[in-house]
Amino acid sequence: MNRLTILLLTALAPIAWGTTYLVTTELLPVGHPLFAGLLRSLPAGLLAIAISRRLPHGTWWWKAFALGALNIGAFFPLLFLAAERLPGGVAAAVAGAQPLIVLVLGSLVLQEKIRPATAAAAVAGAGGVALVVLGPAASLDLWGILAALGGVTATGVGMILTKRWGRPSGVGPVAYAGWQLAAGGLLLLPVTLLVEGVPATIDGGAALGYLWLGTAGGIVAYTLWFRGIQQLPVIAPGLLALLSPIVATILGALVAGEAFTPVQAIGFTIALGALVSGQIFARRARMTTLVAEPPTAPVLVAQR
Repeated sequence: MNRLTILLLTALAPIAWGTTYLVTTELLPVGHPLFAGLLRSLPAGLLAIAISRRLPHGTWWWKAFALGALNIGAFFPLLFLAAERLPGGVAAAVAGAQPLIVLVLGSLVLQEKIRPATAAAAVAGAGGVALVVLGPAASLDLWGILAALGGVTATGVGMILTKRWGRPSGVGPVAYAGWQLAAGGLLLLPVTLLVEGVPATIDGGAALGYLWLGTAGGIVAYTLWFRGIQQLPVIAPGLLALLSPIVATILGALVAGEAFTPVQAIGFTIALGALVSGQIFARRARMTTLVAEPPTAPVLVAQR
């Protein structure tokens, strides 16, 4: 599978996540965001494990729970706290800073060199998203901002550790995603029951919404996402994450009838340009590194 195909498949994950806001506001019961996060993760994780018939082994028990806690268990509550205390546009604008967080963490943990071109693309992408989602009436709340930053930082650390730890030999991407979804869902379960409980009624529209979040936004999206993280330079999926708030804004304009201003169009163009150019810069940097590295001499291993 070539790099372009991997990029396009990985991009489907943040595109699917961009539908979450519309699905939540139009189909799901009000006041139960944690329950939505639970149904998005735990059933999908258990289904993925059942399909793959693979459980973690050895150190991968705690690694799966650590990744599940960062990517699911910590991210969802912080995301929903930010959504409660901030306008959606402000929360999405903070999420646009994720490529910068991933860039810094990749340098510290993975020793990936920060290149001016990719750093500029990350800054431009964050700025473009801010223009797309921020309106003149946007208001700030300290705890909401901290929650939003905490959420994107948690997933940023999860991306870095996913890249560093890789995937166990013989374990496919479906099982790998299932471990994390199930672990994150198990961590969300007691929090959801204590804080929200179960909605009094779940109608047909809500059932359809939960099904979409658990399949397209859960098992399918996370399988593609984690596989992409492992096969691409770490900044590549970091920039692809910009698609989520952009898709949410476009759907709001097309489906919910929300206004789409010229300023938002400019921001959309900037963010899309940063996303594309960032992928090109990341590929060039990768090719330069491969050319600069001397070939490794073969190592003879005695047969036992």
